[in-house]
Amino acid sequence: MFGIFKPKEHIAPLPADRIDSTYKQLRWQLFFSIFFGYAGYYLVRKNFSLAMPFLIEQGFSRGDLGVALSAVSISYGLSKFLMGNVSDRSNPRYFLTAGLLMSALVMFSFGFMPWATGSITAMFILLFLNGWFQGMGWPACGRTMVHWWSKKERGELVSVWNVAHNVGGGLIGPMFLLGLWAFNDDWHTAFYVPAFFAVLVAIFVWITLRDTPQSCGLPSIEEYKNDYPDDYNEAHEKEMTAKEIFFKYVLNNKLLWSIAVANAFVYMIRYGVLDWAPVYLKEAKGFTVDSSSWAYFLYEWAGIPGTLLCGWISDKLFKGRRAPAGILFMVLVTIAVLVYWFNPAGNPGVDMAALIAIGFLIYGPVMLIGLYALELAPKKAAGTAAGLTGLFGYLGGAVAANAVLGYTVDHFGWDGGFMVLVGSCVASILCLGYAFIGEKVIHKRKEAEAAIA
Repeated sequence: MFGIFKPKEHIAPLPADRIDSTYKQLRWQLFFSIFFGYAGYYLVRKNFSLAMPFLIEQGFSRGDLGVALSAVSISYGLSKFLMGNVSDRSNPRYFLTAGLLMSALVMFSFGFMPWATGSITAMFILLFLNGWFQGMGWPACGRTMVHWWSKKERGELVSVWNVAHNVGGGLIGPMFLLGLWAFNDDWHTAFYVPAFFAVLVAIFVWITLRDTPQSCGLPSIEEYKNDYPDDYNEAHEKEMTAKEIFFKYVLNNKLLWSIAVANAFVYMIRYGVLDWAPVYLKEAKGFTVDSSSWAYFLYEWAGIPGTLLCGWISDKLFKGRRAPAGILFMVLVTIAVLVYWFNPAGNPGVDMAALIAIGFLIYGPVMLIGLYALELAPKKAAGTAAGLTGLFGYLGGAVAANAVLGYTVDHFGWDGGFMVLVGSCVASILCLGYAFIGEKVIHKRKEAEAAIA
């Protein structure tokens, strides 16, 4: 079924005098390809949240819309895990492009087909499909990064690449306002205007993305950079079976499971704040559509410097340890969420500042967990390892942020919803603390083994 995504065969090596220049050229080309490619995915991921205030005016309840929105998280979590395994055995050029085009097609359906927003069932089905196609994005990018950049380079690389979703997600708000202006206040532009630009991005990805270095006549990144992981061997360059990836390198990896649980609580906060911001700001704080759209934009784009800072702190201050930086940022997220909750209506500047602070801080832990997952498995299993954390993040965290939070607000008001968010902040800190302890135990064990050797 997925034969069209088959990895490209290795070709004859390039002459030695061309390797360095070709590697440098292609790495810049591939970075821009996966950066803008993943940003394109976010142009067609969270559009539904901007349309929810208009759907509520049409008679849909917050709880019902939360159920519909949860379809994205359910299918995305499953897809990121299962399609991540497929991506480990696929050419990312085909894989990334196909997912983005199909996701854009779903958004065009929302924008131009009246039945698409006529019932919760139709919305749930289309959002489920969109979530499944969205799950083809991260694993393909992760496969590209672990094949083209060595371990010592990935901390800074992933932190820079990771802001792609802030770029794409943040642009939805301004694009929506542009669509309202250009198409006579048609709120359906939240869907079809970003989808148009996503198609253009997909074409760019198809032109620029490539498979492994060996498929371009280059040596492996480990050989090129002389940067080999501790457990590296020639088997890491061979394609693995699905069974081998699942059982040997993922399902038996205890530390990977611990950060996956932490990811569930981090995603609960990330999407609990983001997805409900347009509704919360309108109902509880009296924001207009224009103001809430710009708040949505600022939340996403504030994550750009925050993610870069978190990656720098993790690499430089904590010497490559991911959990301490995550704990620091989650403590600050908790404070910002409390300000966002308790600030009285009529102080929009404080609300904006709190929302920006949450966006600045939350994406650092999101990035660190994804990076940590890539580092805990061989590169041929990287998509599946990252997919496991995504499975927990979306099925455990984002679904709760959509459905559970929606019904909680319906029955207990926004105070009840924020109690759930604050509880998730505390739980994420505890889980990251557990991961930190496990990290120290493993480090001490390796030092003892090295001393014996």
